[in-house]
Amino acid sequence: MKQGSRFWAWLVFGVGTTYFVLPLLATFEFSLRKRRGEYSFDAYRSVFGDPNFQTTFTYSVVVAIFTILLGVLLVVPTAYWIRLRLPNLRPVIEFITLLPLVIPAIVIVFGYIRMFGSNSTLPFLATARGTDALLVIGYAVLALPYMYRAVDTGLRTIDVRTLTEAAQILGAGWTTIIARIILPNVLIAVLSGAFLSFAIVIGEFTMASLLNRPAFGPYLQNIGANSAYEPSALALISFAITWGCMSLIQILSRFAPRSANRPN
Repeated sequence: MKQGSRFWAWLVFGVGTTYFVLPLLATFEFSLRKRRGEYSFDAYRSVFGDPNFQTTFTYSVVVAIFTILLGVLLVVPTAYWIRLRLPNLRPVIEFITLLPLVIPAIVIVFGYIRMFGSNSTLPFLATARGTDALLVIGYAVLALPYMYRAVDTGLRTIDVRTLTEAAQILGAGWTTIIARIILPNVLIAVLSGAFLSFAIVIGEFTMASLLNRPAFGPYLQNIGANSAYEPSALALISFAITWGCMSLIQILSRFAPRSANRPN
């Protein structure tokens, strides 16, 4: 019986791995065919040598960093306070954080354009930097469901009330409690949410396109519409970046502080 279960487990694993790996191998093989009659890395050299690739990717990385910082500043204190003082509001907050999953990004960005366009009472928002700020806020909204649930899951693994009371006894203020006690204990959860936020920002097209920002998502769409082999190379590059981030999270998790406290 155990041997049969082990056989089926390996069979399912093999089928899943094949289903996952074969498309990647096919994409990689196709990306090497740019030079007629032989394999080459011309498509990759073309992508990395394209100034637009460097500009748009750098822009999206910077936007992703600001998006993650904004998400952490909003979500960590909110999730902490809800868990500590307002547990009855958790269903309401969870419902609110789910709204970006059911409201299309195009609706959100059109709302931004309608409210903060050229006729806005805030002139700053009509500038390039103001539009960048709107894009960061929009991305933070799109990443909210993932960031909030990651942080909330991390808070469940620690005794928030005991840690807070101990810090208050020692004279710590709320900022110190959140920054030096709560945040280090949920660091891995924050990193998970940060990774998901980064993935959303790097591949997002709608908001960046309608706000006319030089982001990586519109660049991917433009390359896919005008080239044959470069899109395959870009797909594999994006995949490598994604798995690189996941590996980095696993490495950092080994150095994160572990709390000895357990929730009641």
